[in-house]
Amino acid sequence: MKPGPNGSGSVLRHPCWLALRFMANQIPLVDYLVLGDAPHLTARECTACGARFFDRRNACAGCSGTEFATVAVGTDGIVKAFTIVTFAAPGVPVPFVSAIVDCGGTSVRGNLINVEPSPEHVSLGMSVRLATYLVGTDDNGTEAIGFGFEPSL
Repeated sequence: MKPGPNGSGSVLRHPCWLALRFMANQIPLVDYLVLGDAPHLTARECTACGARFFDRRNACAGCSGTEFATVAVGTDGIVKAFTIVTFAAPGVPVPFVSAIVDCGGTSVRGNLINVEPSPEHVSLGMSVRLATYLVGTDDNGTEAIGFGFEPSL
Protein backbone atom coordinates (compact mmCIF):
# COMPACT_ATOMS: atom_id res chain seq x y z
CA MET A 1 0.00 0.00 0.00
CA LYS A 2 1.31 3.42 -0.95
CA PRO A 3 1.93 5.75 2.03
CA GLY A 4 -0.56 8.58 2.46
CA PRO A 5 0.29 12.25 3.07
CA ASN A 6 0.91 11.67 6.78
CA GLY A 7 3.14 8.62 6.25
CA SER A 8 0.40 6.18 7.19
CA GLY A 9 -0.50 3.20 5.06
CA SER A 10 -3.60 4.87 3.62
CA VAL A 11 -4.59 8.33 2.48
CA LEU A 12 -7.95 7.74 4.15
CA ARG A 13 -6.28 7.97 7.56
CA HIS A 14 -5.24 11.56 6.99
CA PRO A 15 -7.65 13.93 8.82
CA CYS A 16 -8.39 15.94 5.65
CA TRP A 17 -9.33 12.81 3.74
CA LEU A 18 -11.50 11.58 6.59
CA ALA A 19 -13.45 14.85 6.58
CA LEU A 20 -13.90 14.72 2.81
CA ARG A 21 -14.90 11.09 2.91
CA PHE A 22 -17.44 11.73 5.68
CA MET A 23 -18.97 14.73 3.94
CA ALA A 24 -19.19 12.85 0.64
CA ASN A 25 -21.50 10.35 2.38
CA GLN A 26 -24.01 13.02 3.39
CA ILE A 27 -26.53 14.80 1.22
CA PRO A 28 -28.89 17.60 2.23
CA LEU A 29 -32.60 16.77 2.16
CA VAL A 30 -33.30 20.09 0.40
CA ASP A 31 -31.18 21.98 -2.13
CA TYR A 32 -31.01 25.11 0.00
CA LEU A 33 -29.36 23.39 2.99
CA VAL A 34 -25.57 23.73 2.93
CA LEU A 35 -23.73 21.13 5.02
CA GLY A 36 -20.18 21.27 6.38
CA ASP A 37 -18.53 22.86 9.40
CA ALA A 38 -21.12 25.65 9.57
CA PRO A 39 -24.45 24.35 8.21
CA HIS A 40 -26.73 27.08 6.92
CA LEU A 41 -29.54 27.77 4.49
CA THR A 42 -29.30 29.73 1.26
CA ALA A 43 -32.06 31.66 -0.47
CA ARG A 44 -32.50 33.14 -3.92
CA GLU A 45 -32.70 36.92 -3.48
CA CYS A 46 -34.25 39.17 -6.13
CA THR A 47 -31.60 41.69 -7.15
CA ALA A 48 -34.30 44.32 -7.83
CA CYS A 49 -36.35 44.27 -4.61
CA GLY A 50 -34.55 41.93 -2.19
CA ALA A 51 -37.39 39.40 -1.83
CA ARG A 52 -36.09 35.97 -0.86
CA PHE A 53 -37.28 32.56 -2.01
CA PHE A 54 -36.17 29.01 -1.24
CA ASP A 55 -37.62 27.47 -4.37
CA ARG A 56 -36.63 28.04 -7.99
CA ARG A 57 -38.23 31.10 -9.57
CA ASN A 58 -38.39 32.44 -13.11
CA ALA A 59 -39.61 35.79 -11.81
CA CYS A 60 -39.96 37.51 -8.46
CA ALA A 61 -43.44 37.34 -6.92
CA GLY A 62 -42.87 40.81 -5.45
CA CYS A 63 -41.69 42.86 -8.42
CA SER A 64 -41.51 40.50 -11.43
CA GLY A 65 -37.71 40.89 -11.54
CA THR A 66 -35.87 38.05 -13.24
CA GLU A 67 -32.40 38.24 -11.72
CA PHE A 68 -31.52 36.49 -8.48
CA ALA A 69 -28.43 36.07 -6.32
CA THR A 70 -27.79 33.24 -3.87
CA VAL A 71 -27.43 34.55 -0.31
CA ALA A 72 -26.79 32.92 3.06
CA VAL A 73 -29.64 33.01 5.57
CA GLY A 74 -28.88 33.66 9.23
CA THR A 75 -28.82 30.63 11.50
CA ASP A 76 -30.42 32.36 14.52
CA GLY A 77 -34.09 33.22 14.55
CA ILE A 78 -37.30 34.04 16.37
CA VAL A 79 -40.45 31.91 16.28
CA LYS A 80 -43.16 34.03 14.62
CA ALA A 81 -45.87 31.37 14.35
CA PHE A 82 -46.20 27.71 15.27
CA THR A 83 -48.62 24.85 15.51
CA ILE A 84 -48.40 21.53 17.29
CA VAL A 85 -49.22 18.83 14.76
CA THR A 86 -51.07 15.87 16.28
CA PHE A 87 -52.36 14.14 13.14
CA ALA A 88 -50.11 13.25 10.19
CA ALA A 89 -49.67 10.76 7.39
CA PRO A 90 -49.04 7.15 8.38
CA GLY A 91 -45.46 6.64 9.53
CA VAL A 92 -44.90 10.28 10.54
CA PRO A 93 -44.34 10.48 14.30
CA VAL A 94 -46.58 12.93 16.13
CA PRO A 95 -46.80 15.25 17.90
CA PHE A 96 -44.28 17.69 16.41
CA VAL A 97 -43.99 21.47 16.16
CA SER A 98 -44.18 23.15 12.76
CA ALA A 99 -43.08 26.78 12.82
CA ILE A 100 -42.33 29.91 10.86
CA VAL A 101 -39.03 31.36 12.02
CA ASP A 102 -37.75 34.86 11.23
CA CYS A 103 -34.02 34.52 10.51
CA GLY A 104 -32.83 38.10 10.25
CA GLY A 105 -35.73 39.17 8.04
CA THR A 106 -36.06 35.92 6.07
CA SER A 107 -39.07 33.76 6.92
CA VAL A 108 -38.21 30.07 7.09
CA ARG A 109 -40.69 27.22 7.48
CA GLY A 110 -39.35 24.34 9.50
CA ASN A 111 -39.99 22.05 12.41
CA LEU A 112 -38.80 22.78 15.92
CA ILE A 113 -36.62 19.93 17.14
CA ASN A 114 -35.06 19.02 20.48
CA VAL A 115 -37.98 20.62 22.31
CA GLU A 116 -41.08 19.14 23.94
CA PRO A 117 -44.04 19.70 21.56
CA SER A 118 -46.26 21.46 24.08
CA PRO A 119 -47.40 25.06 24.68
CA GLU A 120 -45.46 25.03 27.95
CA HIS A 121 -42.17 24.60 26.04
CA VAL A 122 -42.79 26.52 22.79
CA SER A 123 -43.82 30.15 22.53
CA LEU A 124 -44.04 33.05 20.10
CA GLY A 125 -40.88 35.13 20.24
CA MET A 126 -38.81 32.12 21.33
CA SER A 127 -35.15 32.30 20.26
CA VAL A 128 -34.04 29.37 18.12
CA ARG A 129 -31.08 28.35 15.98
CA LEU A 130 -30.67 26.16 12.92
CA ALA A 131 -29.85 22.52 13.65
CA THR A 132 -29.34 19.53 11.38
CA TYR A 133 -30.32 15.93 11.95
CA LEU A 134 -30.14 12.55 10.27
CA VAL A 135 -33.28 11.75 8.28
CA GLY A 136 -32.20 8.33 7.04
CA THR A 137 -29.44 6.26 5.46
CA ASP A 138 -29.60 4.41 2.15
CA ASP A 139 -28.18 0.96 1.39
CA ASN A 140 -24.83 2.51 0.36
CA GLY A 141 -24.40 4.33 3.68
CA THR A 142 -25.29 7.77 2.29
CA GLU A 143 -26.99 9.86 4.97
CA ALA A 144 -29.82 12.27 4.17
CA ILE A 145 -29.55 15.32 6.43
CA GLY A 146 -32.52 17.52 7.26
CA PHE A 147 -32.81 20.78 9.17
CA GLY A 148 -34.98 22.20 11.88
CA PHE A 149 -34.69 24.79 14.60
CA GLU A 150 -33.88 24.14 18.24
CA PRO A 151 -34.15 26.45 21.25
CA SER A 152 -31.13 28.72 21.73
CA LEU A 153 -29.40 28.20 25.04
